[in-house]
Amino acid sequence: MTRFVESTITFPYKRSLGPVVGMFMTALTEQRILGIRNGTDVIVPPMEWDPATGAELAHDFVEVGPAGTVESWTWVPKPSAQHPLTHPFAFAFIRLDGATTPLLHAVDAGSASALSVGTRVAPRWKGTRIGHITDIDAFVLGETPEVAGPDHGPSETPVSMMEYQASITYNNPVPVAADRVVEASKAQRLLGQVCPVCARVYAGGRGYCPIDAVELGTEHEVDLPDKGTITNYALVTPVQYPGQTETEPFARVFVLLDGTDVILSYQPVIELAASDVHVGVRVAAVWASPAEDIDEGAAMGGAYGALIGWMPTGEPDHTDPDLVNRIF
Repeated sequence: MTRFVESTITFPYKRSLGPVVGMFMTALTEQRILGIRNGTDVIVPPMEWDPATGAELAHDFVEVGPAGTVESWTWVPKPSAQHPLTHPFAFAFIRLDGATTPLLHAVDAGSASALSVGTRVAPRWKGTRIGHITDIDAFVLGETPEVAGPDHGPSETPVSMMEYQASITYNNPVPVAADRVVEASKAQRLLGQVCPVCARVYAGGRGYCPIDAVELGTEHEVDLPDKGTITNYALVTPVQYPGQTETEPFARVFVLLDGTDVILSYQPVIELAASDVHVGVRVAAVWASPAEDIDEGAAMGGAYGALIGWMPTGEPDHTDPDLVNRIF
């Protein structure tokens, strides 16, 4: 059975809103919904440009709603962590009173049978509003707006920036060959595979030759050298985003393994200052001790289990001028 590794990438995102979206978000903190005039139309949410011609729109804002009519909808029976509500709800196109275009938002209707095209809904506002579309907790059935919990009032200053955490989760299949690489690393072995057709050697447990489309099994495995030479590198100056643990510049290097054409890319270095990293440095693998925990899913993305980095050997630099061309 194929094993899967779940990984989540999360990063903070901040953007300036400008005079149109900023006005819309500020109004949300005041429990008001704004549109913008475009000829005889009223666009909600307001846009800076005519969506048909690209012409800039005058800042002629119009308050719409707050109630509106459901024009179409879809029921969400099992909300995920990224949905606005934790219980079943609907996403609906809602044409607010006075608007020409519909607004997409959540409707907390209780059950799918309570909704139909033409259903009247009104916003349920959050008690604490920050200038975000989620200041409307959801729309509810009826004509009368509600507030969820105590009302803490509007923003004291105009809303000009938007901040949120962007997040995406992947479920990646792990090749059986990658699991064998991790197991071998616990014995301080760097496992590779040789293609029986082209004789190319691969590291990382990909399980196939991409040139010849040949599956590589245990009979194709070889032990790779645990020494090599730095051919290229990247110096990284850390940006202090949430979760960043590095505080000083660090390096990620490309290591050409001795006697092979195998290059391990973006490897960490140990006991080698970023300022001292250069092409030609001779390095040797540093392995985690048996007592240290390693990430069993680390074989995804080019990591090698218990291999934690590369340390200078103290040998003279390798001076071949062609080293800088050895990236892959």
